[in-house]
Amino acid sequence: MFSKRKETPQIDPVQRELYEHARKRIVQKKRLFQHFIVFLVGSVFFVILNLLIGVGKEITFFGLNWYIVAIVCWAFLFVLHFCNVWLFHKFMGAEWTSNQMERLIAKQKAEIELIQKDVDQMYPKNELIKKKEEFIKQKQPKIIEKPLVTKSEQMITMIAAAGENNALGKDNDLVWHLPDDFKRFKQLTTGHHIIMGRKTFESFPKPLPNRVHVVITRNQDYKPDGAVIVHSMDAALEIAKDDPQPFIIGGGEIYKIGMEYSDCIELTRVHGTFEADTFFPEINPEIWTIENKELHGADERHEFAFTYLTYKKK
Repeated sequence: MFSKRKETPQIDPVQRELYEHARKRIVQKKRLFQHFIVFLVGSVFFVILNLLIGVGKEITFFGLNWYIVAIVCWAFLFVLHFCNVWLFHKFMGAEWTSNQMERLIAKQKAEIELIQKDVDQMYPKNELIKKKEEFIKQKQPKIIEKPLVTKSEQMITMIAAAGENNALGKDNDLVWHLPDDFKRFKQLTTGHHIIMGRKTFESFPKPLPNRVHVVITRNQDYKPDGAVIVHSMDAALEIAKDDPQPFIIGGGEIYKIGMEYSDCIELTRVHGTFEADTFFPEINPEIWTIENKELHGADERHEFAFTYLTYKKK
C-alpha cells in the first residue's frame, strides 16, 4: 500500500509577501534584542576591566577613559540599529512605500494623458487608421494563383537504397547506416508527398517534418496520426495530384506497384551483398535508362561504398 502524501497548502502571492515581510521583521527585532543584551553585558565587562581590575587605566581619549569612549561608540551603533528597526519602519515602512508608489503612478498617468492629448491634436485618429490601412495594403504580397500540376508536368519518383542483390532491409529496418544518403533523402523529399506502405510508416519514430505522408494499406480501420490513409496507388496519387514530384519510398510491395506508375528512380546502390527479407524490384534496362551516376567511397562515416543512380523511363 502506498502512504498518502501530505499536500503542501498553496499560498496566495499576496499572503506570501505579507508572510515574508513579517518574517523579516521578526528576524530584525530578534537581532536588535540580541544586540541590546550584548551591549549591556559588554558595557559592564568594560567597566569591570577598568575600575575593578585596572586594565587600561592609563589609556584615555580626549581626557576620557577608553572604556567610556568604547561604550559611547557602541551606544551610537545600537541607536542606529534601533532607528533602522523601529523608527524607519514606523515612518517609512510598507505603507509609506505603497503611498509613494501610488503617487508616482498617478503622476506618470497624468503625464501620459497630456502627451496623448498632444498626439491626438497633431495626428487625428481617423487619419492614422486610414494611413495604417493604406500601408498594410501596400505591404501585402499579391496572391498569384498557382496553376494545378498536370499529369504531363508531374514526375512520380521512386527513391530507395538497395544493395547489389537488391536488398532493402531486414525486420523493417535498414542493414547499413549511410548519413550522406539520409541527408540526400531529406533534401529530395522535403516539401513533397511521400507515398509508402504501413510497415514503412511504422518504422519511423515519428512522421518526417515538412512532408505529407500518404500510407497505402488494406486495413480499413487503420487511422494513425500524421498520415493520410488510402487503399490503392491510384488513390495515393490522387491525393498528391498537385505535387510536381511525389515520392514513393517503400517498402518492397509498394515499389513493385510503383514501377508501373513512376517516371524516375533515385536509387542509392550500396556496394555489398546483404541478408534481407525485403527487396527492390529488378530494373528493366529496356524500360529504364541511367541519366546520372555519382560514386561515393567508403570512409570513417560510411562502412560501405555506394553510388547515386538516377533512372528515367524511356
